[in-house]
Amino acid sequence: MRAVIIIILGIILLAHPWNMKSDGLEHISGEREGQMKESDAGTMGEKMSGYDFDSFPNVTISGIDISSLSEDELSVLHAQAGYCQAMTDADTDAMRNLVSEDMVYTHMSGMKQSREEYFADVESGRLRYYTIGIEDPVISVDGDKGMITYTYVLNADAYGARGTYRIKGTHHYDLRDGRWILVSR
Repeated sequence: MRAVIIIILGIILLAHPWNMKSDGLEHISGEREGQMKESDAGTMGEKMSGYDFDSFPNVTISGIDISSLSEDELSVLHAQAGYCQAMTDADTDAMRNLVSEDMVYTHMSGMKQSREEYFADVESGRLRYYTIGIEDPVISVDGDKGMITYTYVLNADAYGARGTYRIKGTHHYDLRDGRWILVSR
């Protein structure tokens, strides 16, 4: 599958490599009640020692007991949180390290962008992400393939359209040279 990008009123709102689910997009305002930082969820135990979720100040994780995750699941969640933080930082160098070179972002209008075209929009500020919530993530890992399905809660400004949006999506990862890389499926 190719990456999908949401278009509302002809404006590109988001550019994420996900597979859209049928519940699509719902505009919300204000903060979601019950949303919390992963670090507020309590002690995560010894296996958390290699994963510093506090280093992602613009990313919230909610709706999951992180301490119940396997090491592999935890590593995929950490990669996803890192990708989201890089988006909010507009850190395209970090994003390049996390996203496959052959990623193609396909807009609902049919317009396609290469990874570098999308990153240019992030670098220029035409796409600006302020905070990203990872809500109710379900993570699976099978060997060198990982998948995370969750609801994005994005506070973003896309081409002048500022809003907070809830989007259900799935990201796919491949384990390459010991790192999880975001890929299109």
